[in-house]
Amino acid sequence: MTGPQLSCSPAELKTLFLFEKLSDDQLEELCEQGHVEIIEPGPVFAEGEPATCFYVLIEGSLVLSKLSGGEDLVISRTSQRGVYAGAWQAYLRERVPQVYPSSLRVTEPSRFFVLDADCFAEIVAEWFPMALHLLEGLFIGARNTKQIVDQRERLLALGSLSAGLTHELNNPAAAAVRATSALRDRVAHMRQKLKMIANGSLDRTSLTSLVGLQEEAVELVAKAPKLTPLEASDREDELGDWFDDHDIAGGWDLAPTFVQAGLDVAWLEKVAATVDESKTLEGAIRWLNYTVETELLMNEIADSTTRVSTLVGAANQYSQMDRAPYQTVDIRELLDSTLVMLARKIGDDIAVVKEYDPAVPPIPAYAAELNQVWTNLIDNAVQAMDGVGTLTVRTVLDHDQVQIEICDTGPGVPDAIKSRIFEPFFTTKPVGEGTGLGLDISWRIVVKKHQGDLNLTSEPGDTRFIVRLPIDPAHDQEDS
Repeated sequence: MTGPQLSCSPAELKTLFLFEKLSDDQLEELCEQGHVEIIEPGPVFAEGEPATCFYVLIEGSLVLSKLSGGEDLVISRTSQRGVYAGAWQAYLRERVPQVYPSSLRVTEPSRFFVLDADCFAEIVAEWFPMALHLLEGLFIGARNTKQIVDQRERLLALGSLSAGLTHELNNPAAAAVRATSALRDRVAHMRQKLKMIANGSLDRTSLTSLVGLQEEAVELVAKAPKLTPLEASDREDELGDWFDDHDIAGGWDLAPTFVQAGLDVAWLEKVAATVDESKTLEGAIRWLNYTVETELLMNEIADSTTRVSTLVGAANQYSQMDRAPYQTVDIRELLDSTLVMLARKIGDDIAVVKEYDPAVPPIPAYAAELNQVWTNLIDNAVQAMDGVGTLTVRTVLDHDQVQIEICDTGPGVPDAIKSRIFEPFFTTKPVGEGTGLGLDISWRIVVKKHQGDLNLTSEPGDTRFIVRLPIDPAHDQEDS
C-alpha cells in the first residue's frame, strides 16, 4: 500500500549508488519530477500490469518475484539502498511491451523515490543519449539475434526431421517395390506349374483336393506362429529331410518358405496322399510353394504400405498442419508421433520404453509447439547417451496436472551447470553443434505459453526432464 508523499532531498538521492554521479542540477530535477513516499508492507505492483512508475529503494526491504508454473518465484530479497524496480525499460518506449517484468512487494514500511515512467524515459533520453543508443542496440540487437538463431534452430530441426522421415518412408516403399516385383515372378511361375499339373495324370478329385490344400495353406500363412531362430532351424531341417526322402530337388531351398508359413511335415503328408507321388508330387509341392510365397509377399506389401500410411499419419500428427493451433489433444499421441519422427535419430542401440498412465485425460494445448518440446528433450537425451542406452517416456496424472518425463541413462548433468541449463545460448555441445536455444525454447513454450513447469533432476544413469502441464488452464487461447 502506498503512503503519504514526502519531501525529496537531492542530497539524500546522491547517497544512492544509482544517482551518485549526477550533478546537483540533475538531482534537483529528479526531485522536481519525482517524489518520495512510504509504502506499507504488501504488494506494490504485479507482473504484467502496465508499467507506470520507476521505484528506487531509499530505506526498508523489498521482494521481487516472477511467475513460474502459476506460482510466484522469488528472484531477489534485499534491503540494499539504491536497488530499483518497476518501469526501468520505459526508455525503450514502444519497442517493448511497457508492463512490469516482475512483481514487487515490501516486507516492512519502506521509503522509495518514485518517478513516473514517462518522466524517467525523457530524463534518460535527455541526459544519456549515447548510453541510450547503446542500451537500445544491446537490447534490440540481442532480441533480433535470438529470433534469427531461434528460426535457424527450427529450420535445422525441420531439415533433420525431414531427412529422417524421407529415410523412414524410403525403406517400406522400397520393400513394397521389391515385393511387387517378386510377386509378379511367383504368379507367372504358379501359372506354369498349374498348366503342368493340369496336363499330367491328376484326376479331377485329386485336383480339387489340391486346390483345397492351397486354400488351407493360405489360411495357415495368416495364422503362422512366431518362431525363435532355433525353432525355425529345427523345423527347416525336418522339412528338408522330408523333401530328400521324397526325391524333391532343391527341397532345402523350399523348407524356409513352408516353415515361415507354419506348414509342417504332417501337412506335407496330406499333400503326398492327394497326388501321385511319382508323377506330380514335386510339381504340386512347387505350386504350393509359389502359393505360399505369393501370400507372404502380399503380406509384406500390406505391411510396407501400412508402414507408409503410419509414417504419413505420424508426420501429420507431428506437424499439426491441418489443425487449429490451440486444441484439446492426447499427450500420448503427440509423444508417439514425435518418437516416430525421431526413430532414425534414436537408432537401434537405444531401447525406447513407454510408460503411459491411462488415467491421463486429453488437455487443451498448442500441440505443434509441445511436439517441439518433446523433440528438443528427446534429442538431448539421445545425444547425452551417445546413441546407446534406454530412453523412457512417461506420463503420470498428478491431481490437476499432467506430468511428462523424458528420461535417459546417460552420464547425467553436472551440478555446476544445472542452474544454467535453461538459459538462452547456454550449451554443452561442441562449437557448431548447438545453439543453446533448444531448452530455452522448450521452457518458454511450457512455462510462458502453457502455464506449466519444466525442470530437471539428474544423477549418473538417471536424468529426467519433467514437464508439468495443467489439465484445465486459465488460458485465453491467444498466442503469447
